[in-house]
Amino acid sequence: MSFSSFNLHRRILAGVQALGYNTPTPIQRKTIPPVLQGLDLIGLAQTGTGKTAAFVLPLLERLMKGPRGTVRALVIAPTRELAEQIDQAIASMGRQTGLRSATVYGGVSANLQIQKLRAGVEIVVACPGRLLDHINQSTINLSHLEVLVLDEADRMFDMGFLPDIRKILKHVPAKRQTLLFSATMPDDIRRLVHEVLHDPVIVQIDPGVPAYAVAHALYPVAQHLKTELLLELLRHTDTESVLIFTRTKHRAKRLGQQLERAGHRAASLQGNLSQNRRQAALDGFRNGSYQILVATDIAARGIDVSSISHVINYDMPATADAYTHRIGRTGRAAKTGDAFTFIVREDEDMVNSIERILGEKIERRTLHGFDYKKAAPKSGSVGVRKPLQREPSHRRSALRHSSGSTTQKNQAHKPAPSR
Repeated sequence: MSFSSFNLHRRILAGVQALGYNTPTPIQRKTIPPVLQGLDLIGLAQTGTGKTAAFVLPLLERLMKGPRGTVRALVIAPTRELAEQIDQAIASMGRQTGLRSATVYGGVSANLQIQKLRAGVEIVVACPGRLLDHINQSTINLSHLEVLVLDEADRMFDMGFLPDIRKILKHVPAKRQTLLFSATMPDDIRRLVHEVLHDPVIVQIDPGVPAYAVAHALYPVAQHLKTELLLELLRHTDTESVLIFTRTKHRAKRLGQQLERAGHRAASLQGNLSQNRRQAALDGFRNGSYQILVATDIAARGIDVSSISHVINYDMPATADAYTHRIGRTGRAAKTGDAFTFIVREDEDMVNSIERILGEKIERRTLHGFDYKKAAPKSGSVGVRKPLQREPSHRRSALRHSSGSTTQKNQAHKPAPSR
């Protein structure tokens, strides 16, 4: 099956072909036809399965006909990084359509957004808070809206955006097409679905189950030894790009600095950064200037880097759903990936929850030669005494564990449109 089988406008197909995409992913095959028919839809699928293109392509097809210069489609996303990613996908796939889009989110000047809205756009990609500001100030007109997309709905509700979403819904036409995409379906989303979607088609691609192409491993370790273990793990592991998750923004910043001092090309992504610095960190991670990105769950929303070979949970996530989202950043677009999680004694309950979702026990590993009995510093600080230099790539060997397993480098494949 190819994208031409959807009978998309030739200018849209030209954009898809220019990106080098040939075969639709499962979520795209099942989603695009009913959306083209104008039906409401719920798409349940993992991050990295191609959800963005699944709604962007039929959205562009619909907007090719009809008036220009008015907001006819609205995509709501939980973070500014994801909003930018969606906007870039619209620009790439719709480069020959003449359709225009604008992003609306906080942390940057509202005046520039107002200027673009006044100039006339057909698509707005927005975060809830700043969108409400524009609605309240009458700087955006949603009265002509035809399509509403709620992307990564479960993350929006985790971040407390449900009240804002309800307020926004009061300002959009009741007669519209509504699409909702999510990796999981908690009770809050089920209730919202009954309120705002009309007889929706439900498309499920292994919802709530981490990507099959990801290998999972747990590393039991004392809290004060996590940074030292991480450095040793990185020194012995053959990696492409590595995404590391921490629980707090302060720890993300500190760990990023420790990795830099140890000789790694690393950056951190956390809420205290300005938008320009956040974007610079993301761009550097995408183009390979940074091999390692340390981030919190919220800051990492919208990261779309197909070459991420490893996700490392420096801290155990707070929920099993958060684990699903984190490790969905690797094993994308037909590639394989590894998910390593550092666990302390208090994490066992969460490990049990994750194993129930996976349907199997996760392998516990220890790193050969690492001193797990080393006492914590009297000061209680967790630092790096001596920078560790990375070995040349030709001398790096696969990581050896006490279990005898080996971490292999990912196979490269051409990606289909993905998040």
